Amino acid sequence: MLDPEAAELNETIKRANPYIYVMLSERGKRIFFPTKGILAQTAEARGKAINATIGTALEDCGKTMELPSVGAQISFEGDDIFSYAPNLGKPEIRKAWRKMMFRKNPGLKEGPGISTPVVTAALTHGLSATGYLFINRGDTIITPNLFWENYHLAFNYAFGSTFLTFPMFNDKGGFNTEALRQKLLDGDPGKKIVILNFPNNPTGYTITEEEAAVTRDIIVESAEKGNNLVVFIDDAYFGLVFEDGILRESMFAMLATAHERVLAVKVDGPTKEDYVWGMRVGFVTFGCKQGGQEFCRAMESKLGGSIRGSISSVSNIGQTMLLRAYENESYEQEKTEKFDILRRRYRKIKEILESRKEYAERFRPLPFNSGYFMCLEVISGKAEEIRKILLDRYDTGVIALGNLLRVAFSSTPYELLEKLFDNIYKAACEV
Repeated sequence: MLDPEAAELNETIKRANPYIYVMLSERGKRIFFPTKGILAQTAEARGKAINATIGTALEDCGKTMELPSVGAQISFEGDDIFSYAPNLGKPEIRKAWRKMMFRKNPGLKEGPGISTPVVTAALTHGLSATGYLFINRGDTIITPNLFWENYHLAFNYAFGSTFLTFPMFNDKGGFNTEALRQKLLDGDPGKKIVILNFPNNPTGYTITEEEAAVTRDIIVESAEKGNNLVVFIDDAYFGLVFEDGILRESMFAMLATAHERVLAVKVDGPTKEDYVWGMRVGFVTFGCKQGGQEFCRAMESKLGGSIRGSISSVSNIGQTMLLRAYENESYEQEKTEKFDILRRRYRKIKEILESRKEYAERFRPLPFNSGYFMCLEVISGKAEEIRKILLDRYDTGVIALGNLLRVAFSSTPYELLEKLFDNIYKAACEV
């Protein structure tokens, strides 16, 4: 039985953009953010002399109840720490992140088709909560063959979908746009789900500006052929680009208003951008050419229902701390300093690989220009065997992915980079 509030949201979305409505999963059609139950009654009681609606404990003076042993560790007011944050996120941080999103993406134009970011418990939860809205059992998801393995848990095992992959790189070492085109145009017109992740995990590759333009054109071409597309844009490592000519904006800027049949879903957050991995705060923003604010509010409400039905709301203290940081005048300078550390390591790795020609006998680097990682394709032997030798004999840890070794320079000190790659070469020689 469909709840009347869910039915109302469905009608709003269908009226605003029928192409997006038909892509909602069965779960997505059933979900809604409740506005007429406990939350509505609580809102109506706000400000009353006696308010016995709130599911938090208050002191007799009205302040949020807290344990002094916990509160003494934090300098914020109790209401910014211990009380529930709104289900869609604190309004202040949603507005701040939206403002920052436009500043970091000059090509993204303000308009009624861009939603206000909804706060999630970081990016994995953002992907999962949005996948809830669109992925049915049996759906296929188009993605390059080199992707973050947690996609399996978030999409395949949770929702019963499968991946339809294509080789990430073409023969020239660039993004394989032609293979993407084939996947998007094959078969009868219908629902298409795509994941784009740049900088890419595991390869550390971001597409060039030219490749980005071609990718946008391919997605629009697919829409013109009658396909309805949901494009998940995983921007976990956004901004960490170390070369010129590489796309510095999100693909969201190119796709948010590209076509009425294309819904762009930007999943991002401060985890890697602001080096706050344990804070677990992220954002989801919708963009579509057709629909307007009524459509965006309905999508936010759908997502809010997915969040409320799983984790209720995101950490209040995490949002508060980040908001204070964004208001701090030293924030941008601090980010630049950390970026420079990562870029210096990246350049050192490029130098090492160019100078040590003997490495080519055992492995070759996949294209990389950004992010936290780079990958080595093993030429002789098996990556897993090399990984174990590195652990047992060289006191060194890397990740084996098929015939690839993923190297995280994000966590490797600059002074140890030469030794790291020398250890990998020695271990590869022992296989």
